[in-house]
Amino acid sequence: MPLRSSLLAGSLHFAVPWQGSLQFAVPWQVIFSCNSSVPSLDKQMARNAMRIASLLLLVVACAPAMHTTPVRTTESRDLAPGVSYSQFTDPRGPWAINLVRADLRRANIEIRSARAFDRLQGRERVSDMVRRVDSTGVRVLVAVNADFFNLESGENENNQVIAGEWWKGLKVTDSPYDTWDNAHVQFGIDAARHPLIDRFILDGKAWDRGVMTPIITVNFNPSGKPEGTALYTSRFGAATPRDTARRTAEAPLIAAGKRGDTLLFVRRGAISATSGSSIPTGGAVLAAYGSGLRAEEVQKMGEGDTVKVLLATLPRITRGATPTMIIGGWPRILRDGDNVADESATVEGTLSRNAEVRHPRTGVGFSRDSSTLFVLTVDGRSENSGGMTLVELANVMRELGAWQAMNFDGGGSTTMVVEGRVVNHPSDKEGERAVGDALFVVVR
Repeated sequence: MPLRSSLLAGSLHFAVPWQGSLQFAVPWQVIFSCNSSVPSLDKQMARNAMRIASLLLLVVACAPAMHTTPVRTTESRDLAPGVSYSQFTDPRGPWAINLVRADLRRANIEIRSARAFDRLQGRERVSDMVRRVDSTGVRVLVAVNADFFNLESGENENNQVIAGEWWKGLKVTDSPYDTWDNAHVQFGIDAARHPLIDRFILDGKAWDRGVMTPIITVNFNPSGKPEGTALYTSRFGAATPRDTARRTAEAPLIAAGKRGDTLLFVRRGAISATSGSSIPTGGAVLAAYGSGLRAEEVQKMGEGDTVKVLLATLPRITRGATPTMIIGGWPRILRDGDNVADESATVEGTLSRNAEVRHPRTGVGFSRDSSTLFVLTVDGRSENSGGMTLVELANVMRELGAWQAMNFDGGGSTTMVVEGRVVNHPSDKEGERAVGDALFVVVR
């Protein structure tokens, strides 16, 4: 086993590559004492140097017996300038890992999110999403499954913004599996192409005649509450959802452009006192539920009024109110280089059978300087790869260079597609699973 050394800050540093390397630092004066041509050093220093040298030789001799089989790379190549792919095995699991690094500083590299069949609901295999998008002339280098989703409808559980458009907006994650209702972590890209990881909630507002009406959800019915206000766009479908439990006021809005981050609509058509209104093509319906002030505010929106709508996030992002992309997951595992995966049960309500048991995993993160994106999958539920706990996933992503990181959906959903080919081994016996959405690395 090679012994690496380097001269740093007046010391000779020795590194034995064992489980991340063993480090030894010996003052250079002591090392030089082994050389009889330096008469100014006394005999005690020489004896100390010999003891240290003997210890180093012992460690080097014993190191092969102390460490396990090293990581073995089975494939490594560049997919495009700034985007690399590698596949390797790690005996600690054992783990079979696929890793993509993307240089976010390159103008021709773009990170996108996609929905199954380009609809709010539905499930589609990641490889089929890639083929569909590739057929439009867009070159998808890499794709992985992303947010958790409803197995029946395919609808994702968290906020989703695609190309600057809000497809779904929430205050609280739409999940039946967390131990209490809260906002789960999400991955985003801002207008300046910088990556973001945070527990974003929708901060929506509508203004008409100086009156501000809060928007609680986008394309999601805030049911089960005494009142609430939702904005339904044509992404939701042809009509708003039926809600017979509460008083309703629904105002149709015709799209009239955009001013900065603010959407402009013209109030046009009759305001309905029942749910299930038709959604104008390319427009929206502002629906207020309950008997409070919100329904009165919507009812007072006059025919022909200009209604301004701002859909932003809390916490705020520094470059533009609306991110260009948001896609969800659960939970955060690295914050500023610290492994916070073991906090996920108290911070985001993760279930022990998800977080603390080894499963196939999909993760995303970025470097300390935000310049490098890391996308990773690890296979599981097989002899060749046992899967990871969230703590293990965080440790591995940190070892690879991530500073911020989060977990995507895993288990049978874990899938990585590189240049149109599934490169991992999905754990479902049927093979690749149809999922709700995906994260793409695209070259333009």
